[in-house]
Amino acid sequence: MTQASVSTEPRMLSGRRILVTGAAGGIGAAAVSVFLAAGARVVGLFHSSPPPDELRDRCDWLSCDARSRASVDAAFTAASSLLGGLDVLLNAAGNWRAGVPESPSGDEFDAVLDVNLRSTVFTNQAAFEHMRHAGGQIINLGSGEGVRDNPPAPHYAVAKAGVHAWTRSVASAWGRHGITVNALAPAVRTAGADRLREHLGTEGAAQFRQSLRTAMPLRGELGDPEADLGPVMAFLASPGARFMTGQLIAVNGGIQMPGA
Repeated sequence: MTQASVSTEPRMLSGRRILVTGAAGGIGAAAVSVFLAAGARVVGLFHSSPPPDELRDRCDWLSCDARSRASVDAAFTAASSLLGGLDVLLNAAGNWRAGVPESPSGDEFDAVLDVNLRSTVFTNQAAFEHMRHAGGQIINLGSGEGVRDNPPAPHYAVAKAGVHAWTRSVASAWGRHGITVNALAPAVRTAGADRLREHLGTEGAAQFRQSLRTAMPLRGELGDPEADLGPVMAFLASPGARFMTGQLIAVNGGIQMPGA
């Protein structure tokens, strides 16, 4: 099967009410596109970047700073009102920043934890309040960088390891409410991957590409957020994933196999 032929079932998410954070770009925008194509009703949250032109008129959009509990709570209340409830949260708010272990200041460390880990906690807690009586599905964005060593961005690795631990903890706590909580560890092309290449420089970026060709069994290059990751996000947002929770699911071409 070629990458271009990969798609989700046209109506597999028909009637599902889905909220996507970090929806204006990268994995979040891919999720919005895939969910809409699969028949879901979607509200996208954005912060500093406006909604992309190709998605702006296809669903409702709300401004939200996922680092702020008050902003998150207000946005989730408004989104739930627009949707008539909430079945699924796809939490894609986050940001990759470079910083070798000896360099990040306290402010830099806090900034990375805020945008990646604190935002996950706040958005998950807000989703819980809207799902606790009828159940629901929460999908967080983890990372292979939170599993392996990561010298170019140790603070990001710490934040994502925290996302993994949080996901397991709330999956255990909230299962009795019919809420599933899983995390994805993708290796796909994003703005963060572009920043990594810039951080590595020309020679380092070339070595990075070669390492992918050598170490990644499938295709030897980063995947596409919509074509490669999208079907997995759609499945985790569907009723078919109702008996899965607390899992870190790698969608990475096999470059790392944390579940093996």
